[in-house]
Amino acid sequence: MSRIVDPDMKKALRTRLARVEGQLRGLQRLIDDDADCEKIAQQMAAARKALDKSFFSMVGCLIEQGDHSAEHVAKMLTKFA
Repeated sequence: MSRIVDPDMKKALRTRLARVEGQLRGLQRLIDDDADCEKIAQQMAAARKALDKSFFSMVGCLIEQGDHSAEHVAKMLTKFA
């Protein structure tokens, strides 16, 4: 099992996730305010893409740290991506 050890990477990942959290709160407000479904869907897609970008950034960090073989990273991507 590996961890993100670079403090700058941790900070960047937490910042990204905080942004996604804000997007999700905005989505909840849109739903509460009876916004148009297309607008809600657009914001859901944006939040999903932001979360995906966070995931791939974290995987990139694992690759840079060299903790795992390429095969292990490929298996992780197959399992979670």
